[in-house]
Parts: sequence; C-alpha cells; structure tokens
Amino acid sequence: MAAASSLRTFVTQPYSPRPQSDGLRYPKLTVVTPSYNQAAYLERTILSVLNQQYPNLEYFIIDGGSTDGTLDIIRKYEPYLAGWVSEKDRGQTDAINKGFRMATGDYVAFQNSDDVFAPDALLRVADAWRTNPDTGVFYGGMYIIDEQDVILETMKALPFCPECQIYEGMQVFNQSLFIRRSLLETHGMLDETLRFVIDYEIIARLGVQPGVSFHQVSDFWGGFRVQPDAKSSTIANTVGLTEHEQVKQKYRPMLKSGLGSWFWSRYCRLRKLTTFVFRGDWAYIRHRFGLRQSRK
Repeated sequence: MAAASSLRTFVTQPYSPRPQSDGLRYPKLTVVTPSYNQAAYLERTILSVLNQQYPNLEYFIIDGGSTDGTLDIIRKYEPYLAGWVSEKDRGQTDAINKGFRMATGDYVAFQNSDDVFAPDALLRVADAWRTNPDTGVFYGGMYIIDEQDVILETMKALPFCPECQIYEGMQVFNQSLFIRRSLLETHGMLDETLRFVIDYEIIARLGVQPGVSFHQVSDFWGGFRVQPDAKSSTIANTVGLTEHEQVKQKYRPMLKSGLGSWFWSRYCRLRKLTTFVFRGDWAYIRHRFGLRQSRK
C-alpha cells in the first residue's frame, strides 16, 4: 500500500529545514503535543509535524516531567520549536490547554505524543482555508496505525452533523482537527474535568453553537496509534463510556432537532452508508462491512 509506505518513511526521515515561501499566504497553524514518558514514539510525532515543511507553523511540546529519555528528544528539536516545558501537570488536558494558552496561531490542534500527521496534512488545511477562510473547524480522515507505523485501517470523515456527533459518537478525529483559536477564547478551552473524551466534548460543544462552521478537508489525515500503553487502551471501557454519556446528556438538549435517539441512531448509520454509495466508494464499503462481520 503506497500510503502505508509513505507514512512510515515520512515519520522516520530526518528533518532538514527547507527554504520557505511567504508564510503570510498561509494561515498560522499551532500544534501542541502533550507528552509524558512516550520516548518510544515522540520523535516520530515531532517528525510528522516538522516534516510538513509548513511555512507558518508554531509548534509547542508540553511535557509532564518525563523520566524516560523524552527530554533528550525534545532538546534535539528545540531549535525548531516555538517553545516547550517539562514540569509536573494535572494530566493530558491541562498540558494541551497550557499549550493553547501560549498559542498565537489562527488555528490550533493537538497531536498526542504517540500519534502522527500524514504527509501534506497541514498544506491541505491551508488549501481549504483559502476557499473557506471563515471556517471555525477544519477536519479530515484518520489512519489507525500500529507501533511500527503500519496503517491498519482507514477512517473516512463525513460532512459534520451535530446530531450524529451527539447520538452516534465521534464524527471528528482529534488527530486531524484544527480549531479556530478565537473559538476557544469565546467558548472555553478543553474541559479539564475529563480524562478520556476531551475531543468528543469540545466538538460537541462547538457543534451545538450557532454560527460555528465545520469544513471537511479531503486528504487531511492524522494517524492514531494503537499501542499497549495508550490511554485509549487502558480506560476506554470504564472512564471513557461514563464520560461519553455525561457529555451526551449535557449537549443533547441544545440540539435544534426534537427527534430522539431512535431516529438519529438509524439516520446516522444510513447517512454513512449512502454517502459512500453515492461516492461510488465500494472498496471502503466492503472494507467496513467486512470489518463489522469479523467482530461478531
């Protein structure tokens, strides 16, 4: 698979800065990486950001006081960072918000210290911004990758639907997400009372706000890494489910639609199927159907 080979190369090739074009023609993008004892993967995350060669990038690494060699990796790339800290914090969400408060970009994102961007991801956001400059949230698809950067699965995004976000679950993946920074100033930073569903909550919160526009960007990919120590591997079935239900109950009354869970749970599944049918994406439909069958 060409994409798999390209991704593996991209996140491991040494960084070599290139002469940049006029950065003013690009929106300023801020990426924040929260980090804690993920030295095995952190360098690949950093390379996936720097190797974008994006001409108007601001990159922060916020470390929680790692003791596993992380600081040596950060110092290696310090000349290319807008800033970094390593100090005890209150967890991942606190670290991300700390970076967001330091940010000066037009749009902000967070990429965890074991996840990655695919090649040209940030340029795809800039391309979309030029034709949609008032967009509040840009987002794209997601690769699921393993510990060796092999793509295991592709998750394609759909046009945003706030009802599907609330009733079905995540419609937008934080690995391929940029939020206009001013929206966080208006509607608040990430919810630090949550441990697992911070991305689901901020998208739900922004999704029910009038006037906040979402734009799906084609070929804008982030990579979510499946690995034994990932937070999603350790608390998904306990903390994750409880927090998800709390967020759902909080924002469901803010939806414009009076239709309930019975309708929207069915509509969202049908919408997903018909979207890919109309696109003629038969390979993806077969893949997703085969995946569901294999999990029965």
